[in-house]
Amino acid sequence: MRADARRNHDRLLAEARTVFAEHGTDASLEDVARRAGVGIGTLYRHFPNRHALMSAVFEGAVNELLDRARELQSASHPCQALLTWLHEVVVHAAEYRGLSKALMSASSDSALSRCGTPMTEAGTALLTRAQEAGTVRPDVRIGDLLRLSHAIALAVEESPGDPDLADRLLQLTLRGLT
Repeated sequence: MRADARRNHDRLLAEARTVFAEHGTDASLEDVARRAGVGIGTLYRHFPNRHALMSAVFEGAVNELLDRARELQSASHPCQALLTWLHEVVVHAAEYRGLSKALMSASSDSALSRCGTPMTEAGTALLTRAQEAGTVRPDVRIGDLLRLSHAIALAVEESPGDPDLADRLLQLTLRGLT
């Protein structure tokens, strides 16, 4: 990528992070481009659609969650490690209004859904370890846990005045795991 194209790409990502955090993932892409100092055509040359831009914006956070899953893989209490990771997934998803809804509705071939594959693999490793330790029922599936986590993040978005809601809902949900 040429230096000017790289600068435009980086500015678009930085502004998209800000706009998505302020206004949600349904925010105007024209606003993202304007704030980055480029035209909408430049945005679409770098990111062919909203899901591609969202995927690029959230890639860093996804990588952090993947790193965290690897760290938790050696935790002495596998069920607590899974709970910790799911909580961090909820916190991440709730940072950007609309992210959970977009992730839950993304088509399987979209750029945004491709973020989900490594997350599912990381979560599966934590879940399997907890199941092998006998602390989580064998019929629990990671896809269901991730959907529940995103549903909790949606509930948190709707109740910004309740800072403990995510923890309470996650605890309530996970009590049914054992």
